[in-house]
Order: sequence, then structure tokens, then C-alpha cells
Amino acid sequence: MQSEATRMTDVRPAVDVFSDWAIEGRDEGMERGHAPAVGEMLAFGLTRTAELGRSFRAIDVGCGNGWVVRQLAAMPFCSHAEGVDGAPAMIEKAKRIDPEGHYHHAMLPDWAPEGRFDLLVSMEVLYYLHDPAAMLATFRESWLQPGGWAVVGVDHYAEHEDSLDWPEKVGVHMTTLSEAQWLEAWAAAGFEDVETWRAAGDPGTLVIAGRCPS
Repeated sequence: MQSEATRMTDVRPAVDVFSDWAIEGRDEGMERGHAPAVGEMLAFGLTRTAELGRSFRAIDVGCGNGWVVRQLAAMPFCSHAEGVDGAPAMIEKAKRIDPEGHYHHAMLPDWAPEGRFDLLVSMEVLYYLHDPAAMLATFRESWLQPGGWAVVGVDHYAEHEDSLDWPEKVGVHMTTLSEAQWLEAWAAAGFEDVETWRAAGDPGTLVIAGRCPS
């Protein structure tokens, strides 16, 4: 699938930018800003995992300082929660806050987890990749248990006009897709029962969720 990727010279890796933000303490503002949308995402995902009738394993892709991982780990039926992030300072902070937690510093799409998960959540990550559609396919093929759910939120998408200059403002690559292109990517990746909604305001976070076929 062809994407409308913003092309720039002088582009920094997004993980470097977010590592700087962790050092500056801006991760706390990110947590507050994303909390309403992530709350909706978790409510949806936890409702679906409850239907399993057993304990579940979860991962947060782009976990930052680990705040979502800690929420997941505190859930009564969560047997394991872990997070992965490419920004080293974010992972260092997560480990300082939660020394017993499971946090990985690694780059996507190269890294793969050791096990599979019943719930995968990811907020504000996939559009930093040059091929988010391929990452979705990898989630479905090798990260999720059959019947497991992925719930992904993005604030940078074509219909969110105020976000379209973010690549230039932040100085990082962002792959700009429309809502229809995102849904096409989920279908091509093989997800079933795909649902989408706008979370936390107008135009809001574009949330897309899908189930790995059983």
C-alpha cells in the first residue's frame, strides 16, 4: 500500500527526540495528554480480554515511561505485562519507577518479543515507521495469540488537519495515512472484527482495534 510519507532533509530519529523529552521530564505531560484516549483504548481491550474467561498477557508498544504497562500489570486477571520502546531514556525511567517491571529498549520493526499476547496496545507509535502496514501484519502473524486483540491509537492522520505539520515542527518522519488507508492496512494484515472510533475529543485520537483470527 502506498502511503503519503512526508519527505524532509534534516530528519532526526523519533526515538532520539523522545529520549530527550524523557530527560526533560516531558514524558509526564505526554502521559497526561494521552490518558483520556488510552483510557478508552484500555477499557475496550480489557472488555475483550475478559471474554477469554482466563488470565491474559499484554504488551504496550511504545511504552514510554511504562505508565500503561503498570496499569495493565495491576489488573486482576493480567498474568504478565511488558513494554517496548526505542527511546533509551524512556526505558531507563520506566525501570527506575518500576524495577520489577518488564521493559525492553528495542527498535521496531527489528525486535520481536519472546512470547505472544492476548492484548497489544499502542499509542502514538505506528506512524513513525516507514511501513506501518507491515508492522500490523507482524503483530497479527507473530505477536498475538489466536483470538488476541490489538488496539492502536494515532493522533497524526490525514483527517486531523492540525497534525499535518507535525513532521516539520518536530523534525521527524511521520507516515501520513487517512482513516480509510489505516483500515485498508488492518484488513490487509489479516485482522478480523475491526472497529474504529475517535477517542477523547474532536477530531480526537483515531483508534483502531482488531482481532487476530482464532
